Amino acid sequence: MSAETDNGKTIRVTNPADGTVVGTVPVGTAADVSAAVDNASGALGKWSSLLPRERGKILFNAATAIRQDRERLATLLTSEQGKPLAEAKNEIMGCANVFEYYASISGSIKGDAFPRSDYGYSITIKKPLGVCGAIIPWNMPALIMAWKTGPALVAGNALIVKPATSTPLTCMEMASVIRQAGIPEEILRIIPGSGEEVGSAIAAHPGIRAVSFTGSTETGRKVESAACGTGKHLTLELGGSDPMIVCDDADIPAAVAGAVAGRFYNCGQTCTAVKRLFLFEDIADEFTAALEAGVAGIKIGNGLSPGVRMGPMNNGSGRERIKELVEGIRESGDGTILTGGEIPKGGEYEKGYFYEPTIVTGVPAGSPLMREEVFGPVLPVSIVSGMNEAIEAANSVRYGLGASVWTESISRAAKAAEEIEAGIVWVNRHLKIPPEVPFGGEKASGTGRENGIYAPDRYMTEKTVIISP
Repeated sequence: MSAETDNGKTIRVTNPADGTVVGTVPVGTAADVSAAVDNASGALGKWSSLLPRERGKILFNAATAIRQDRERLATLLTSEQGKPLAEAKNEIMGCANVFEYYASISGSIKGDAFPRSDYGYSITIKKPLGVCGAIIPWNMPALIMAWKTGPALVAGNALIVKPATSTPLTCMEMASVIRQAGIPEEILRIIPGSGEEVGSAIAAHPGIRAVSFTGSTETGRKVESAACGTGKHLTLELGGSDPMIVCDDADIPAAVAGAVAGRFYNCGQTCTAVKRLFLFEDIADEFTAALEAGVAGIKIGNGLSPGVRMGPMNNGSGRERIKELVEGIRESGDGTILTGGEIPKGGEYEKGYFYEPTIVTGVPAGSPLMREEVFGPVLPVSIVSGMNEAIEAANSVRYGLGASVWTESISRAAKAAEEIEAGIVWVNRHLKIPPEVPFGGEKASGTGRENGIYAPDRYMTEKTVIISP
């Protein structure tokens, strides 16, 4: 693991590239969650009474502060998470973009009013829910924290955040920067700790009115179960096994670049990463050869080293699972390992959770590489006869988070967008999610949406007032 508990009192956060200690944080408890709820409840009146655009100004100031502190925050993010520094800088800039977006729409938070001849006037007022909770994963901790913090705060709520135990430091530093912009400490509280203790307490606490969780489908179900009976609003962004379909009329170089970036960005540890690649048979050989060449150009190493394009995996258990899956392919013969498939040896690789970028061809539909969420740098490739077979294969798993289709045909793109069961479908790109668009999953990939103009509504309730003539 890249985080260990010392005597149950502190968490030691280590760099997954070399095992060095990056920092320590206190271990939170359920009692800390209860105290944070009480403190937030006492401070809510002043924060909620601000005009939305005044809260928006504070978020804009927070965005400016984050952007100015990008180098420090990105270096910390790479040190505890493992991703290359360039990716970390982009993530921190993405956080600033998210806060700026919610600042820009703050003045659009409004209710509604209309006359009724038989009743008089009906007025709908939007009110903040109160104290809310957020549970953050380790793969994109800074950006996903911003996704949850921005809409919750601009809507007038307080937020209690539980970061992942392996990546709490960036979230805590982000909160410090945000508070300096004018958000009271009681309104944004970070409590590190285990999911069993702090995560469960956030999900089950009756004083927390909404919880937004990002993580695995299995853990999401535990959050859902813990929240049962509390009446809280739940947003669950869960696992994914995103298909990428490449048609025979696609721009091959662009699609190859999209597949390489979409699978091996963040060492393949992204919910919406390309996790299954379906190639039309007429272009399969050409595409696969170009894909192999593209992967060969990926330099792996410590994310803080110059020129590194792929860092280590974040933790040892994740790498062990990837190793098991690839070894299973070798033993069963259900596929051919075209490139990669090993833990690199020697030098700096001995101390970190590194794994080679891997391509596996000829993978049958029943393989775990095609059925499960593979959270690491392994890309299974399958050949299909056409769009109908590709869509059927895309929809054959329990997940439905994202998908992409690569084609020059509007009709093919429209068919894929309509028939693929996913919360987001890209055409001729993959992975990018701007803050302006709603994001979430179907089926086992979750419920509810984050981002977009309606995201603050998930942290608000409506009160109706009827004025009789």
